[in-house]
Amino acid sequence: MDGEAGTASEKNTKPPVPHMTRRDAMLQLLRLGGVAAGAAGAGVWLSEHSLRPVPAQAEQARRDHRIAADAKLPQITVVQGGEPRALVQQALENLGGIRRFVSRQDVVVLKPNIAWDRTPEQAANTNPEVVAEVVRQCWQAGAKRVIVTDVSCNEPRRCFQRSGIQAAARAEGAEVILPDPELFREVDMGGVVLKSWPIFKPFLEADKIFNLPIAKHHGLVGATLGMKNWYGILGGERNRLHQQIHQSLADLASFMLPTVTLMDCYRVLLRNGPTGGNLEDVTLKKTMVAGTDPVAIDAYVAKAYWDLDPERLPYLQMAAARGLGTVDFAALGVKTSQLE
Repeated sequence: MDGEAGTASEKNTKPPVPHMTRRDAMLQLLRLGGVAAGAAGAGVWLSEHSLRPVPAQAEQARRDHRIAADAKLPQITVVQGGEPRALVQQALENLGGIRRFVSRQDVVVLKPNIAWDRTPEQAANTNPEVVAEVVRQCWQAGAKRVIVTDVSCNEPRRCFQRSGIQAAARAEGAEVILPDPELFREVDMGGVVLKSWPIFKPFLEADKIFNLPIAKHHGLVGATLGMKNWYGILGGERNRLHQQIHQSLADLASFMLPTVTLMDCYRVLLRNGPTGGNLEDVTLKKTMVAGTDPVAIDAYVAKAYWDLDPERLPYLQMAAARGLGTVDFAALGVKTSQLE
């Protein structure tokens, strides 16, 4: 939740002072920086416009796009201090390079957050330059198709345009697909809460899936991060999933297993999320948190920006109990880079 043209120099972060634990030092680093910018948005397009298909029998499918682990490479990396494209590039380099994740002729689907009718400065959607650079990287690795899509909450055309993601992705040659009621397929998700549910078709046909969430406050959960971003693969009345939101997030995490997550923390909506409403709620962090352990990434960012421990985020504990990752991100040996 990738990179920029030109290689950015990497500097190891300063070691923690003696009285600080390694975990405390990493969190202190991530909290550095802060310049106000903005955030906002609202609406529920999907519950009014998405048609629920009724096939004779729901497809059974768990989407596992993970790659083989490599003990020589980190499972989580934190890159700070650069512009969005440089953050992406350095994060992917730290994780082993784009060719570790994309093979020739792969169909790659990128899942940014394009939920809201907001500008990049408002930090309600993924930064468009983050998305554009990941597209560019995928082409360099020899991808057959690169698709950018999401199931928006506000009116999709306005969300895709005003977020800047549609123009940025197309400028790099991506295929941008807006949500279409005819492109949902009923799937047996095998979850506790999420059983038979309509899934947007591009997510069912990908060889690789990149999760590109943006870090934001969330009034109900506390923070909306990587796993919450998977709400954007669903059709139907997904607002009713909020009644059991932690269990539904664990179900989503069990169903959609991404190739890699690159968390956009360039601008972070610290309050009044997920749609915001005041530029003073946004701070400029110039950070990317990325890796192959989605549980660790969510745990890291939740603690760093909102001081939320796993005990306060039941979905993280549920996901960890299902073997999807660890909440103990410090145990993974986080690789850090400073670009400026």
